[in-house]
Amino acid sequence: MCGIAGFISRGQNDRDRRAALLDSMCRVITHRGPDEQGTAIEGRAAMGMRRLSIIDLATGQQPIYNSDRTKLIVFNGEIYNYRELKTELEQRGFKFKTNSDTETILHAFDAFGPDCLRKLRGMFAFAIWDIVEQSLFIARDRVGKKPLFYTITDSGEFVYGSEIKVLLEHGGVRRSIDNGALDSYLTFGYVPENLCIFQGVKKLEPGHFLIFKDGEVRTERYWDFDFSQDKLTGTEDEIAAELLEKLREAVRIRLISEVPLGAFLSGGVDSSAIVGLMSQVIDQPVKTFSIGFNEDSFNELKYARATAKHFNTDHHEFILTPDFVDIVDDLVWHFDEPFSDQSSLATFMVAKMAREFVTVVLSGDGGDELFAGYTRYVIDQSRNGFGKLPRSLRQNILRPLSETLPNGARGKNFLFNISLDAAARYIDSISHFNGPRRRKLYSSEIRTKMNGSFELGEKTFQQIAGSSNTEDPIEELLYLDSKTYLPADILTKVDRMTMASSLEARSPLLDNELIEFVSRIPSGLKLRGKETKYIFKKAVEGFVPREILYREKQGFGVPIGEWINTRLKDRIVGDLLEQRSIERGYFDASYVRVLIDEHAKGRRDHSNPLWTLWMLELWHRRYIDNA
Repeated sequence: MCGIAGFISRGQNDRDRRAALLDSMCRVITHRGPDEQGTAIEGRAAMGMRRLSIIDLATGQQPIYNSDRTKLIVFNGEIYNYRELKTELEQRGFKFKTNSDTETILHAFDAFGPDCLRKLRGMFAFAIWDIVEQSLFIARDRVGKKPLFYTITDSGEFVYGSEIKVLLEHGGVRRSIDNGALDSYLTFGYVPENLCIFQGVKKLEPGHFLIFKDGEVRTERYWDFDFSQDKLTGTEDEIAAELLEKLREAVRIRLISEVPLGAFLSGGVDSSAIVGLMSQVIDQPVKTFSIGFNEDSFNELKYARATAKHFNTDHHEFILTPDFVDIVDDLVWHFDEPFSDQSSLATFMVAKMAREFVTVVLSGDGGDELFAGYTRYVIDQSRNGFGKLPRSLRQNILRPLSETLPNGARGKNFLFNISLDAAARYIDSISHFNGPRRRKLYSSEIRTKMNGSFELGEKTFQQIAGSSNTEDPIEELLYLDSKTYLPADILTKVDRMTMASSLEARSPLLDNELIEFVSRIPSGLKLRGKETKYIFKKAVEGFVPREILYREKQGFGVPIGEWINTRLKDRIVGDLLEQRSIERGYFDASYVRVLIDEHAKGRRDHSNPLWTLWMLELWHRRYIDNA
């Protein structure tokens, strides 16, 4: 695991300046790889990396050249089937100087070109410079576990890196805010994969590769979630049994490591199953790490303890209190873009604790998107009937009725939600600020500036849902969340918060072969009535305690709502209503005051919107004001 950085210049002059620039780009992400730094200047290409040593500690240094030194690679991630792939390549005549997965990728690219990506089982973001062709090939894993950003500067240099701060360190990025990204952030609490908060910066989207040659960029998708395949037709027991074997294999191959390894344990179904499967393979107690709160309604420690006791793990816990919210300034720096998932606080602290004992952890991320685990799927199903009402009734009666109700009135948001069509209804339900609320939030000046950028996020999400190649409404939602919320929120959070502590996180439930198998399971076996993750629970109920499997879903939340009215009140209110915040001209200060007042009086829970606004303000101060 590491971080990568690099740029392709238009010429080869001033080698010393380019070497110094590359060095500073690498050093700004030292947290991603504290063990060593490697750089190379090869013609127009400057390539570097920071390494967190996990596999092939002795000879895995990067960048790595191929046998005839016509190509070199920098790589971030882990390839779990690299040994089998290495054997295949050796049979083709390739010679290896290391025992690293990095060199295996490079030789696989020599052998298969871009098709090598279909052979890689793991998480990755890498760059390969072809010295002969003078072209750069960069690729990102299928679901977006590892990040990759890029831009072309005004001077024509192509710059890329594992974090945006690498590009900012290069100096070729203007710190101008993209209005579509800003609007999408306020809508969803994160910036989706097709956008970036900085104008001119792009994310290589999951399942894509990019070729930069002769000043031109070409991107292509090589993999996608596919629900169009024929569904499995076996009995429930047969499907559950096959699923269990797929799960066991996905966990087993992620135990490859030359350094200490453990697991995050929330006490939920996914992490408990992962720990249980690990305990069947590892011949010593699994090291487990959990976070808790003093607020009972958010505290899952009793379930984590029950799982730890059941599997006899070496268990460690940490209690997160409001005092630790002072770390948000560090979090803002690590995320680079505004990011409002409150659970990042807990993820940061549990990763920090785990790093004291291990270098690698397994997590249960991805289970909700894979097996329909979110309760919002149940809620959406319960509202499907409203979609059968005449559109004229919904748009001309229900929606105007919603608009006439005052802020905070019961039923206002519900009436607006059921007035929408199916995809729009779901998107509205997951929004922090939906369209009507953003219209009230924005100042008249910013509404004018938004122009075509307003509601870009909702429109993009509707397009994604419509391209899912399935007519099943649950699969459509699973596809949408897997393309948006999963990579841009869940995986972004896990990557940045673990890398902040130089900890590698692996996600067995996002194994590509497992995903392709689960995509063939009928949605009725994932969401059965109100029972989420039905087939997953059936597959693991032989060894995961029933009290864990069939308890009410709690989610990995943080009691921000209570903290905003107590320990955090002065700081959040002070920051949001400070003169410099108001003078930015983004928001109507009177509406922000309404949100603060309603939350303080308990009329409405505005914790998500208020936290979203606060994180934006802190990000603005760090990345724009203090640039």
